[in-house]
Amino acid sequence: MSNLTTGLAANLTALQLHVAFWDTNNDSIITPYEIYNGFRALGFSIIFSLGGLLIPIFFSYPTTLGHSWLPDPLFRIYTDGIHKAKHGSDTGVYDSDGQIRDGLFHEMFEKMDTQDNVTDQECNDGERAWEGSLGVEDLVRLHGRNRVAADPAGWSFAAMEWWTTWLLLQKDGRVWKEDLKAMYDGSLFFKIQDQRTKQRGWNQGYGWRDWVHTLWHHGTWRTWEVAESQPRTIRAARSTREL
Repeated sequence: MSNLTTGLAANLTALQLHVAFWDTNNDSIITPYEIYNGFRALGFSIIFSLGGLLIPIFFSYPTTLGHSWLPDPLFRIYTDGIHKAKHGSDTGVYDSDGQIRDGLFHEMFEKMDTQDNVTDQECNDGERAWEGSLGVEDLVRLHGRNRVAADPAGWSFAAMEWWTTWLLLQKDGRVWKEDLKAMYDGSLFFKIQDQRTKQRGWNQGYGWRDWVHTLWHHGTWRTWEVAESQPRTIRAARSTREL
């Protein structure tokens, strides 16, 4: 995939860096083919990667406005206009120029990380280990908090984004702060691609094999609950290759 030089990366906004992984030839244009290949390189299945083609269908036109009033017939995404593709009901971590608001990012975890708000007296054994992460319930609450009135498109886009994020990043059933920050600045995607070329692979995420295996053998889709009796170094979900 794309291999950004330090000089090139220095001239990009955080949002441009977020999508740079899919710009394989660094020409500031992302084609539907590059989007499909990018999801495959991250370990997503063919079906899910084909679903990723909804991204250029919905977001191509806003990014072309700096070049033409006419829609791009090839549904290409122009990364210099990616900030124009921001939708409503999002977290607001990216500002209108595509830069990260660090204060809002940290505030998001302070307000939504339920484990971080538990006092020492209320805390159960091991509960503190989950600080700095968001579980499924936390993400659902975050999505609900960010929804604005009369914005069904924004609600849908945000839900799909969080669903994809959880499928790719979950570890012990939770999305961790450092992983999410690396996803916002785009560096995580290159890390995942690199690790998937090594023997151990990317050992986070949740794929359909995890769902089928755990549901069949243990009667639950929550693989991390099944693994609670195992050493913490053993992760329930090993790969997103067959999502």
